[in-house]
Amino acid sequence: MTEAAALPGQPRGGVVSGPATTRAVNVLAPNPSAMTLDGTNTWIVAEPDSELAVVIDPGPLDDLHLREVIATAERQGKRIALTLLTHGHPDHAEGAGRFAELTGTSVRALDPALRLGDEGLRAGEAIEVGGLELRVVSTPGHTADSLCFHLPADRAVLTGDTVLGRGTTVVAHPDGRLGDYLDSLRRLRSLTVDDGVHTVLPGHGPVLDDAQGAVEFYLAHRAHRLAQVETAVENGHRTPGEVVAHVYADVDRSLWPAAELSVRAQLEYLREHGLI
Repeated sequence: MTEAAALPGQPRGGVVSGPATTRAVNVLAPNPSAMTLDGTNTWIVAEPDSELAVVIDPGPLDDLHLREVIATAERQGKRIALTLLTHGHPDHAEGAGRFAELTGTSVRALDPALRLGDEGLRAGEAIEVGGLELRVVSTPGHTADSLCFHLPADRAVLTGDTVLGRGTTVVAHPDGRLGDYLDSLRRLRSLTVDDGVHTVLPGHGPVLDDAQGAVEFYLAHRAHRLAQVETAVENGHRTPGEVVAHVYADVDRSLWPAAELSVRAQLEYLREHGLI
């Protein structure tokens, strides 16, 4: 067993632009950071014999990147027919308007403010383009408008920021809610058990070849963090900043502001359930 295979979700080595499954190709955006990891994964999905493609999360407002997404599709003999958003954070969605101009496509999202066109997205909906089928999976928690897209033909799920290829996801309080996020992880676990999904195509980081292992790791991690936060409060650490300094002491301090968002969501969850 390789070192990568021993990690949660069995991540593939590295993050590269190029084919990930039979129907999904990644174009990595040039926006690496502590929060975006190697950059945003912009996904082109299409049936191999179709001339039409769907793009999920065009990424930041970077004209060179947006044009490279179009060129990548064209090199495969495909025309982009639709743009979808997993959620509205700028590293995923800021370039959507410009991308729509370049491609002449509509932009479909859960949040009406992000749509370009008349159609939104709803949980359980099946989207069909050029023979390709994508199913909309409601996964709020990271943000209120977070969605995933199930790609049944590849036994894959495109997860945006709900599950990452490396590390774990921030529940972005107050928009994100931990209870919703835990429910969303359980919904994704059901996809792996009941629908045979084994591949995670994340919004950041490498592809994961063990979807169930990744989701189980996320659920265990959240349970562990909740227990740590509950214990910290019992020991007198009352404010979110105090809890972060205690629970996340081994985490790079540059990530503490993001950790505080998650701690606020955890404290809210514990209060709602009468645990603190």
